[in-house]
Amino acid sequence: MEFDFLVPVPNEIVTFCSELSSHEIGGTIALHTEDFFPDLNDVKIALIGVLENRGDKNSTIKVDLKPVRKAICSLYNGNWSMQIADLGDILPGNTASDTYFALKKVTSSLIRKGIVPIVIGGSQDLTYALYRAYDELEQMVNLVAIDNKFDFGKETDGLSSNSYLTKMVIDSPNNLFNYCNIGYQTYYNSQEEIDIIEKLFFDAYRLGEIANNIALAEPVFRDADLVSLDLTVVKSSDSGNFNCFEPNGFNGKEICSLSRYAGISDKVSMLGVFNHSCTPQESGLIAQIVWYFIEGYQFRSGEYPFGTKDNYLRYIVPLEEEELVFYKSNKTDRWWIEIPFLTNGNNKLKRNTLLPCSYEEYLSACNQELPERWWKAQRKNSV
Repeated sequence: MEFDFLVPVPNEIVTFCSELSSHEIGGTIALHTEDFFPDLNDVKIALIGVLENRGDKNSTIKVDLKPVRKAICSLYNGNWSMQIADLGDILPGNTASDTYFALKKVTSSLIRKGIVPIVIGGSQDLTYALYRAYDELEQMVNLVAIDNKFDFGKETDGLSSNSYLTKMVIDSPNNLFNYCNIGYQTYYNSQEEIDIIEKLFFDAYRLGEIANNIALAEPVFRDADLVSLDLTVVKSSDSGNFNCFEPNGFNGKEICSLSRYAGISDKVSMLGVFNHSCTPQESGLIAQIVWYFIEGYQFRSGEYPFGTKDNYLRYIVPLEEEELVFYKSNKTDRWWIEIPFLTNGNNKLKRNTLLPCSYEEYLSACNQELPERWWKAQRKNSV
């Protein structure tokens, strides 16, 4: 059974949680212990640790998630109605590939059960294993990476934290429909990589662009299946990571806001948090990132996948060569734009689908400006 890959939560954490009140997360969370494995029938969110960082060639840090668990369990529950479980850790295998296989099997099984895994690692190459977890679900995958780099590498490079995206693009089965980067910093990415993002019709938002208007990221997360967060995207003064000093990056408030956007998305089915420097300060930050994701999950509206049209207003915007169809939710006032099914070409979409968008994009369309994300989605659907 795939859950045999998981080892119990350390006894130190079990003892720590037993001394917490029922108002704290540690007082209500279901723990995988040496004598007990949680009943998953009522679990909605599952924490999983992965003690693997061989994908980061420069790291000498031994992954220790006990401080992270203590920080998470010490936080108070919000007004939540879901059961949360900590299913323990996946230990490093004989090879990194063994770890990827175990992580893929565990997370794939959880997603099929309708449980959202929150995976805390280790190096970011583990994102590739999370992506492969969707293979058995036979669906196209939208990946959002909150990262200061694109993590492209040469085709000849092995899978690593700096090259996992290349493996996603070139390896079969190719189920990656869209990749979006949130928070890249231009000086960490070559112009060649930036050009590749454009060539593949992927999306990318610079750090300053999102920091100036963080609401730009909300529609992006609404269309994501998998979210991968590289903690080096947070500036060191806020993360406490001085092993790899980052003078610029998101602050603590911004990264938690992004995590809440990810949690509130009806489509996001997995979150990965990677490149933990194992400092006490960063453990506290991870705990709050996880808290805000859970808080967002609590307020999911159930608007995806798109069901009855009775709860939406339909707007048709005629352009010179296109007719754009927008939908506005009566429930949340959020917007979508329709991507029509193309009857010719190699279609990746099986039917008309909806792309989350913003009210500002609707206004731009009214001013005869074609939304860039819509255009890219159309191009990906036809190539």
